[in-house]
Amino acid sequence: MKNKSKKYPLRIAKFIAQSGIASRRKAEKMILEKRVAVDGKIIESAAININQESKVRVDGKEIYKQKKLRVWSFFKPNGIIVTKKDKENRKTIYDILPKNLENIISIGRLDINSEGLILLTNSGEFSRYLELPINNFERQYKVRVRGDIDLNKINLIEKGITIDGVNYSRNKITIGKKTGVNSWLSITLKEGKNREIRKLFKHIDLSVNRLLRVSYGPFKLDDMKKGELREISSNFLKKKYEAYFYL
Repeated sequence: MKNKSKKYPLRIAKFIAQSGIASRRKAEKMILEKRVAVDGKIIESAAININQESKVRVDGKEIYKQKKLRVWSFFKPNGIIVTKKDKENRKTIYDILPKNLENIISIGRLDINSEGLILLTNSGEFSRYLELPINNFERQYKVRVRGDIDLNKINLIEKGITIDGVNYSRNKITIGKKTGVNSWLSITLKEGKNREIRKLFKHIDLSVNRLLRVSYGPFKLDDMKKGELREISSNFLKKKYEAYFYL
């Protein structure tokens, strides 16, 4: 992974992502909405390069590249939305995060009824890197299901399957302990489509009643408590992702 973050000319959307205010995809949307100005002129295309002397403003405010990558682990509780604004005014992770992190970017999502590890970062580029399927970051989940476990059906969805026209990739499932009518399973995914785990298990007649993400790539939930926030050490990040330190 070569470090290209210091080189100019630089695509405007990438620069915005490196500023930490949005992912590259959202930066492109901001440009189309005419919210971005370069050297005093509103731009309408993301196919623009800037140099070290360029002045970039978003919504009238000048932005700068982050000095260094920062990443946090957050234990998302059940019943909380992973978004900055919710049309139904439901509680979001940003309602319970410290105010100085109100513009931070979330990496990946968990639906309102899921809990566990969410990663947060000041870098849209780093967010994009971890989310791209081509980079093969595994997400591991512990899942409590209700219903009878059928090993043949488990094997069926492990191999990859198409449900309602949507292709789901191969995954790894481990069967854990049984408690009454419920059983615990572990499942490891490399993509994570919308409500993928619930849809996979529903297809084999298992109802998910608890879903907990315990890891995302090298980042682990470990002994964190619900609602807890921890910053990842700079030494850990530098060892694994030195190319993303903007110095």
